[in-house]
Parts: sequence; C-alpha cells; structure tokens
Amino acid sequence: MISIVTPVYNEEGNVVYFHDEVTKVMKGVDMDYEIIYVNDGSKDRTDELIHQLADSDPHVRALTFARNFGHQIAITCGMDFAIGDAVITMDGDMQHPPELIPKLIEKWQEGYDVVQTIRTTTEDAGPVKKMTSAGYYAFINAISTTRVTPGGSDFRLMDRKALETFKKFREHSRFIRGIVGGLGFKQTSIEFEAPARHAGVSKFSMRKMLHFAMDGIITNSTLPLRMAFYIGVLAAVAGVLVILHVLYCVIAGQAVPGWATMTILISIFGSLNLMGLGIVGEYLGRIFEEAKNRPLYWLQDDTASHADNPYRETHDHL
Repeated sequence: MISIVTPVYNEEGNVVYFHDEVTKVMKGVDMDYEIIYVNDGSKDRTDELIHQLADSDPHVRALTFARNFGHQIAITCGMDFAIGDAVITMDGDMQHPPELIPKLIEKWQEGYDVVQTIRTTTEDAGPVKKMTSAGYYAFINAISTTRVTPGGSDFRLMDRKALETFKKFREHSRFIRGIVGGLGFKQTSIEFEAPARHAGVSKFSMRKMLHFAMDGIITNSTLPLRMAFYIGVLAAVAGVLVILHVLYCVIAGQAVPGWATMTILISIFGSLNLMGLGIVGEYLGRIFEEAKNRPLYWLQDDTASHADNPYRETHDHL
C-alpha cells in the first residue's frame, strides 16, 4: 500500500485538479493507496473541497489543523497518520508532477528505502531565486555535518522502516530535507523539471523563506556559534593591535586627539557583539521552544473519525 501525503494551504484552485491527476496515476499502479490531505489552516475553500473529496473517494483522508502550523509540520502530520508500506510526500500545486510517482515506486521496489527527487529547474523561477538557492545549498553543505542535496525537494518516497525512524524526530524547528538526508538507509534520487503552478501563487513569502532557510542552518549545524567565537577572537586581536599602535603614538609624541578612531572602533566592536548575541539568541530561542515540550500540532477535524466516511469503512483498524 502507498500513502500519498499532501499538505495544502489556500489551494482551492489546485486541489481538485491535483486529486484527479494523482488518482489517474494511481489507477495505473497495481497497488492499494491512500491520499492524506493536511489542511494547514487555509482561509479559502480548501478545507471544504478536501472534505468533499473524502466523502466521495474512499481512498481520501482529510486532516484539518486547528490553525496554521507551517508546511514542514503539515508534512510531518501526514506522515504520522500514514499507514502505507511506503509514503510519498508531495505538494498539491502540481509543481511536483504526479507522473513521477510510478518511477518513485519502481526505485522503491528495487530496494531503495528513500527515493529523493531533485529539482533541476523550475519553469517560473527567476535568475535571482536560482542564484540564491544555489548559494544557500553551497553554504549549508559547507557548515553542516549532514549533506543536504542541492535542488532537493519535499517530493520523495520513504519506506516504512525509514518512516518509523523519521517519526522519532520531534523538534519543532523542522528542516525535513536535512533530517531525511541524515537518516542513512539506502537512498537514491530522481531528477525532474518543476512545472509552473497550476493555479494561484506561491504561499511561501520572503519572510517564510528566510525563516525556513534559518531553520535549515541552525538545525543542521552549530558552526554559527563557533563562528561568533572566532570572530570575537579576531576582534580581540585587532583590538590589541590598535592599543599597541596607540601606545606607540603616545610614546613617539604623535598622538593626535580625535574622535574618528574611537567612533570606528566602537562601531566595529559594537556590531560584532550584537552579531554574536543575535546568533546565540537564535539558538536560545529554539531551545526555549523545545523546552516547552508542546505538541507539534493539533487537529480540528479528521474525516476518518466520521462514522459515515467511506475511508473508515475500508480501514477497519479505525
């Protein structure tokens, strides 16, 4: 059995078309399947539409968050509820082509535990986005002990044993690509060109992208903390050299009173201190969130709990 997990957020223009396309593909695969939609606090008709799909299709289970928890948490939720022998995670905006699903399953049947897709390019991505993406992956791999595949996406297949290991990772600041990359197991990849969105616009704002990038760096490496220390050491050495220079000028009678040097030094060292405190603060903030030990998410509704839902009738364990 294959579980397909799809997080959706304000995707009323995509979700029905996506469902039809995935269903067509899965009907050509000689396996039972389930499609789990996780509504991440949508404000449009997305929740209504996935409930309609759940009522009309016994393969569909719709989970609704009580509020928005974010894309990575939504993926985690779907994986928690998946019951298949393998789980495929993919977005519902058609940028993860459903026609690749049989290829993922084929690689899994060859014995791979994790089949990762690599996005070679995106049709509607501009040059700036491509450059920043390439630079980010180069940077994170330079500082991280766990390799993150450049161009890797959240469109992947995981075998049940890899999934059970993944489910033990419960940190709130989640960078799933980094977690999966560090799991080990037998992994392979498939390249694809991501098409433009079927409808609507990306819900990943610049703020969300920066937050996601920061999660990837901080959850995969402590090097920024060490960098702050090293920069502090270099600043201290520079400060000693400046002091020696000032003493030399005083002894040689060349000291000229002025505010420029002091202003420059205060600016430099003040900036370095603030930068170091900021880095430490990012880590402390995440420690604070984890120490509260709150659940990753909570649900407002689960269609599988409805007595008249066809999904429940086909899954006796519910």
